[in-house]
Amino acid sequence: YMLSVLAEEQDMMACFMPKPFQSHTGNAAHTHMSLWNKKTGENIFLDMNDKNGMGMSQSAYNFIGGLLNNAKAYIAFTAPTVNSYKRLIQTNTVSGAAWSPIFITYGGNNRTQMLRIPGPGRIEDRTVDSSCNPYLALASILASGMDGMNKKLDPGPHNDQNMYLLTEDDLKSSKIELLPSTLQEAIQELSSNKLLQETFGQEFYDYYIKFKLNEWTEYHNSVSPWEIDKYLPLP
Repeated sequence: YMLSVLAEEQDMMACFMPKPFQSHTGNAAHTHMSLWNKKTGENIFLDMNDKNGMGMSQSAYNFIGGLLNNAKAYIAFTAPTVNSYKRLIQTNTVSGAAWSPIFITYGGNNRTQMLRIPGPGRIEDRTVDSSCNPYLALASILASGMDGMNKKLDPGPHNDQNMYLLTEDDLKSSKIELLPSTLQEAIQELSSNKLLQETFGQEFYDYYIKFKLNEWTEYHNSVSPWEIDKYLPLP
């Protein structure tokens, strides 16, 4: 709010829309995480003896496993608008690569992955965009990661590939799954996710799903300029 006010005072507008311009890179809010022991001051994610050479502990890998396992659902909080999913595309823009996640993967210092390990003891989640409520986004991420730690979920080997260059056959052979491509898909995934239901409580969980489905329906029922240009001239 304060940033919006300051921008208005300068005759400008602070934009938090994930994809305001089709031909330009969107507005993300990539989130960096580490988990610390309050008593000892230890970074629980850090292990410089990591056999994978990434400086990550087993707890960190389990946390990543939880994020991968729940990504299709928690993205309803980290990318919460219809417009959010127009950022999550593979196409390059005039301002460079979109650098937005499409696939449910993790890797090292690789911006084509959903989860990037930019350095030892740290995880970057690239699903988060600037339209999110940070409290809901971070709560859903933390719950998903802790679920992975509690269940000791194995994230599998990290991915070093440029995900934008993989073919459909590559994805199938590697069993790589895609993130939801619309808000509707994300809400459908959220509606069957027991973990996030328990995390947020039934009352809020039901309200959020209903609110976002109404948003999707409102969008779906609208007629866009693109549709007019595309279909109005049809004979």
